Amino acid sequence: MSQLSPDPSQPLALPAESTPPPAGYWVPPPPPPAPPHRGEPHIWRWILVSVLVAVIAAGGSGIGVGWGLARALRAPVAVQSPIAIASPTTAPSNNGSLDVNAIAAKVNPAIVDINTTTGTGQAAGTGMIITSDGQVLTNNHVVEGSLTIRVTIAGHSGNYTAHVVGVAPGADVALIQIDNVSGLPTVTMASSSTLKVGDPVLAMGNALGPGGTPSVSAGTVTGLNETITASEGNGQSEQLTGMIESNAPISPGDSGGPLVNSAGQVVGMITAGDVQGFRSQTSTVNYAVPADTALSFVNKIRSGETSSDLVYGQVGFMGVSVRDITQDVAAQLGVSLSSGALVVDVQSGSPADSAGITSGSVITRVGGTKITSSESLGTAVKSHKSGERVSVTWIDRQGTHTATMTLGGVNP
Repeated sequence: MSQLSPDPSQPLALPAESTPPPAGYWVPPPPPPAPPHRGEPHIWRWILVSVLVAVIAAGGSGIGVGWGLARALRAPVAVQSPIAIASPTTAPSNNGSLDVNAIAAKVNPAIVDINTTTGTGQAAGTGMIITSDGQVLTNNHVVEGSLTIRVTIAGHSGNYTAHVVGVAPGADVALIQIDNVSGLPTVTMASSSTLKVGDPVLAMGNALGPGGTPSVSAGTVTGLNETITASEGNGQSEQLTGMIESNAPISPGDSGGPLVNSAGQVVGMITAGDVQGFRSQTSTVNYAVPADTALSFVNKIRSGETSSDLVYGQVGFMGVSVRDITQDVAAQLGVSLSSGALVVDVQSGSPADSAGITSGSVITRVGGTKITSSESLGTAVKSHKSGERVSVTWIDRQGTHTATMTLGGVNP
């Protein structure tokens, strides 16, 4: 979910669902107590949206590791056939209003709650079952940096472990696999190419993270082919294009949930929303990845395509936010460097934190790779798998340090 900036020149930090917002932003209070396996609701993703320009510069000059830097690590075990997208249909309405309960009943069985743990706690989001053997479509930001993923399925007791099959970070698309399931109901993905402003839609998801029956809200399409810039609060940012805008109310935890047409077909995947005011838990402006876009990346992953914008499995992560080092900053820090990745934030409990890396350190080498910039650090880290032990060298005021760390990732 997300928030629009009142000043178009200032992108708002839009926290990933598992990342705390920057200082000064109000965090919605937790939901009522939930079963022990439930996570807290994913906090808002905040965004800067432009409908007037084609490209919006992401703030931070190289801040962050992971957005657009991923490369394919390995193909899935078996190449799978593509999932077809349906032609959109229109169900009759009663004087222009939707039968919300009837539509929701068609979709609910295939909507799942996604609960993750990260280095800083727990979070919750939403996913859609797209194959009967348990493949689930969700946002990359819902599962990015997760240490564990557990999924709750409607009509099934308990919860199930899941793992990442592949992600397209630049499109905020992820495909995960629920372990040891079969015979599950699936959503119907329909092309969003014929959507028009004013078309009725429903937004569904795990609003505020309590789990159980998905929340449902009605609205209309208010914009098409929108461009948004989302930043993670710790400096990470991404640009998403072609977004569907609607006014169906959404709340934290709805990320990864479906935007549904009048026939109960999924035409988009909720990824961000606009919070009006610091005390608001509900947004009446939301943005969704078009179904065509989401499914195109899913099918690339299922086919094992090798591409610079795809990552297979859960890659390793260090738990740092970085930016390019400059000579002026190096002088302020008291280090003699002209290149490297300057650490601006370290996730508590992460591999980097455990190794002793602190804010203000400059990472200069990962394994056998020299680090000259934030981008080269992202590429180096994502070339290693979760659980892999790598040597990392960094420099701070106390001198040069080298440690071997075990990169984090998803573990059942």
